[in-house]
Amino acid sequence: MNSKSSLSTQDITQIGLMTAAIAVLAQISIPMPAGVPMTMQTFAVPLAGILLGPKKGTLAVLAYLLLGAVGVPVYAGFAAGVGKLFGITGGFLLSFPIMSWLAGKGEEKKSMSWLIASLFLGAVINYIIGMCWFVFAAPSSFAAAFTACVLPFIPTAVIKVLMAAFLGRKLRSSLVRARVLEAA
Repeated sequence: MNSKSSLSTQDITQIGLMTAAIAVLAQISIPMPAGVPMTMQTFAVPLAGILLGPKKGTLAVLAYLLLGAVGVPVYAGFAAGVGKLFGITGGFLLSFPIMSWLAGKGEEKKSMSWLIASLFLGAVINYIIGMCWFVFAAPSSFAAAFTACVLPFIPTAVIKVLMAAFLGRKLRSSLVRARVLEAA
């Protein structure tokens, strides 16, 4: 078997643990008036990319989305189902793999500047896709979607990006030293 194309038992375990961490952190949620909650998913998703790298981090996020889609209550507020992916928050959820992949690519650069830039880019892409999806699913105007889905979240997004960068890098370093994760 080619180790480049297959996943080891350790890889699958790491992906599963990160999927579980995303599901747990998704439950730290503050309901917002427009129906798009403020959650710790947007901290956990890029953290998956930082810790596991772009491939395994993205697989953890895809596993999380699949679990929720088939009915396991892992989305914010213990929600589940394909309907969530097509509802007003669907764009945010469906852009999570991009966020994780970008975070993993940023971490691979071994530069805090690259990592922070990739995390901010991931957050911006998440907002753009989420807001556009909201416009059609709500239905709503772009101005109303921006006011409901982006504007109130900007301060916490900045905090989560910086937390993910600094805590993620520190945690990754500790896990590599403990030989739980491989050095990239």
